Amino acid sequence: MIGVWIELVLVCRFHYIAADTHQLVLLDRRVLFGVKPVSKDFIYKARGVSDLKCHLVLTTKYRRKVLTDPMLSRLEEIFKNLMEKWEGRLVEFNGERDHVHLLLQYTPQTEPSKLINNLKTVSSRYLRKEFVDEVEKVYWKDVFWTNGYFIASCGGVTVEQLKKYIEEQDRPSE
Repeated sequence: MIGVWIELVLVCRFHYIAADTHQLVLLDRRVLFGVKPVSKDFIYKARGVSDLKCHLVLTTKYRRKVLTDPMLSRLEEIFKNLMEKWEGRLVEFNGERDHVHLLLQYTPQTEPSKLINNLKTVSSRYLRKEFVDEVEKVYWKDVFWTNGYFIASCGGVTVEQLKKYIEEQDRPSE
């Protein structure tokens, strides 16, 4: 079930009147009420709060078993940095010799196809540059990932739990 808590915040703005004595003058005082979701995993952006997650699987070209442990560690770092640039998060990452699994959290403004294209392009470029010997044993062209991918939306609750929650809303009876 989705929970909320009410927050009462006293916001005060101060101004230094003397830098050497650190005296402050109160400029403005406001009381703000807000409703925030209980989960700290949500992304707060613009006027919205979101919790969009997807499971992404990327496979190497021709399912070649080229990935090594150092390559997987580097991929995790690359994907984490890229997701921060896309204002999202890499929640979980792991892989095998021929594919990787990513659990991504992203904003509603993110177009998944553009995000995935960027993840594949940038990671491929870094791996081919930093692991030249390993990659050139398997690939002769500038390739790394297959053209396709698997993506599935996912969240903190099952569809059945969400359906039940929606059904149990206190609908007015007139």
